Amino acid sequence: MDKEFEILSHNLAHNLMELRQRRGLTQEALAKLVGLPRSTIANLESGLGNPSLTNLARLSSALHIPIDNLLTPQEVVCKFIPASEIPVQVRSQGAVQIYKLLPDSLPNMEIDRIEIEPDAQMKGTPHSSGTKEYFHCIQGEMMVNVLGNSYVVKKGDVLAFPGEANHSYINKGRSNAIGMSIVVLNPISV
Repeated sequence: MDKEFEILSHNLAHNLMELRQRRGLTQEALAKLVGLPRSTIANLESGLGNPSLTNLARLSSALHIPIDNLLTPQEVVCKFIPASEIPVQVRSQGAVQIYKLLPDSLPNMEIDRIEIEPDAQMKGTPHSSGTKEYFHCIQGEMMVNVLGNSYVVKKGDVLAFPGEANHSYINKGRSNAIGMSIVVLNPISV
């Protein structure tokens, strides 16, 4: 039984401190929020406390989490996607590849790696009004046309422009040009 208590105390100490710090709370601020003395929070975070069920319920309520999130080890949820499994869109008769870099659907955001062969171009897709697009050149250089204006974006440069504008990407170089496109969509109100 002592080993089980030790594991639970360790989990509580680690999880409580991490949750508190992630929320930008001091021990004092969390204590006030929960209605406990600061020393109780300090004892719990040191692994020395033995909280009552009532105090665990108060902590979980104040932090807006289930009680078991305080007592169980928290797993790091990572997702590794091998290059061979990254979705690729091919355009312009194969001269343009767009690698979709977000494995999870994130509302209002797209991140793509764009590779364009020499003397090839791609017309961008205008997005909804209020959208911002950021293009970062990683290799070579690309000419980006936005509403009739041309910008030469070289390795390391970033071009920010309204995503709803007509735009295109052109590689006038002798080798593949590679860039990152980050699109932050304007949320549509309902």
